[in-house]
Amino acid sequence: MPPASDFEDAAPFEPEPPLRDIATAESIADSLAETLQDEAGGRWRFLMLVEIGNHAVLRRHVGRARANSVGEIVGERLSRSLRGVRVAGAGRNLIEVEWVGSALCELEDALTDAQVSFDAPVAIDGEEYRIELVVGAAATSGVEDEDGLRLLEEAEVALEKARSEGRPIWHDISGEARVLDRLALSRELGTAIDDGQMFLQYQPKLHCRRQEITSAEALVRWQHPTRGLILPGDFITMAEDMREIGALTLWTLAQVIRDQATLVADGRDLEIFINISGQLLSDKKFVAEACAMIADASARIGFEITETAVIRDPEIAIQNLNKFARAGITIAIDDYGAGLSSLAYLKQLPARELKIDKLFVLQLTSSNRDPLIVRSTIDLAHALEMEVTAEGVETEAAMALLTVMGCDMAQGFLISRPLSLDAFRAFLREERVRATDRPADGAMLQRPASFWRSSAAGGA
Repeated sequence: MPPASDFEDAAPFEPEPPLRDIATAESIADSLAETLQDEAGGRWRFLMLVEIGNHAVLRRHVGRARANSVGEIVGERLSRSLRGVRVAGAGRNLIEVEWVGSALCELEDALTDAQVSFDAPVAIDGEEYRIELVVGAAATSGVEDEDGLRLLEEAEVALEKARSEGRPIWHDISGEARVLDRLALSRELGTAIDDGQMFLQYQPKLHCRRQEITSAEALVRWQHPTRGLILPGDFITMAEDMREIGALTLWTLAQVIRDQATLVADGRDLEIFINISGQLLSDKKFVAEACAMIADASARIGFEITETAVIRDPEIAIQNLNKFARAGITIAIDDYGAGLSSLAYLKQLPARELKIDKLFVLQLTSSNRDPLIVRSTIDLAHALEMEVTAEGVETEAAMALLTVMGCDMAQGFLISRPLSLDAFRAFLREERVRATDRPADGAMLQRPASFWRSSAAGGA
């Protein structure tokens, strides 16, 4: 299967001189925070899978080599027809189209536009051929689909149904459409850890200037015996409500420490970050147990927290965050811009990293305001002596722009989907081999689509 490739071009960007002093950073903080909240509200995320339905027929007429290039032709036409989208090849006869919008109706319009755009035939070697599209799509609102795996799964289900019904199919997985039986799940959550139903996946973080993987984020998953894969958005809040979040996080921490030891044995001593619920920032027992576990293992661990978690009980939260910092735990501010961004709290936190929410990164090369927001956030963080990680990096154009802006690290599907431990180890081995002869154009990011699809859920 050929490697996935993006068909879009990066919009030119001329960076302004960086802001480096605290006074200047504070002067932009209030307006930046307001803009962040405005930009984060009311977003929909869409994923459309476009399959060339008559690919086998085309292959008989034009030959295998030319038929395998039809995906690029289709991708280029979709790029012209659907403005503001990311179009990427995902195989010989499959194209992914992804974008962020403000209303669900945009998906229906895009489905129509995609079909209409292929009313006219395409030219292959001077002859015209009709392209038959099979389209399945999925949509989710806000930030519910935190890593895109559910969105991808639903789009694939829709594509399968579209094949059988002969028409475009789309699924809305936001709101009531994705509500699970919380009462039944709540009864089972307490035993899920003991029964071995929980597992971890790791999403690598790329150091932009060094072009190497320097850390990763651990993401907890629940493989239910009858319901299948359950993502954090469906059980983390429930774990908090049931006061099970402490036990779940300590299990996660213990597993990360074991997995990190495996990586060290492989010669990769990476810092691993864990998401910490705001509920735990005021839990003295959790704070003591977590610090003790990390000290005993001499592990390199980071905790990702949100600003809203601190605002719940700022005095106690900041005290405990300082305890974490003294224990050698790196503190990262997660989802910056998605909630209430306050410089007053930001200055008090012993944070060494700030993560820009993916809502601003996804439209970095197609929005007028998002590049300004991202650049200002990078400058603000650097003024506060923090490194910056951009989440949701999915195109080479966005990666190049972030590097020009001075972003320190990048995380997203361009680099890797979340991986099982074994797949993550294989990823790191491949990266090490390529590091000796890596070209300057960042070709390390090019991987077959089959790798991501198998490794995203593999090894669970």
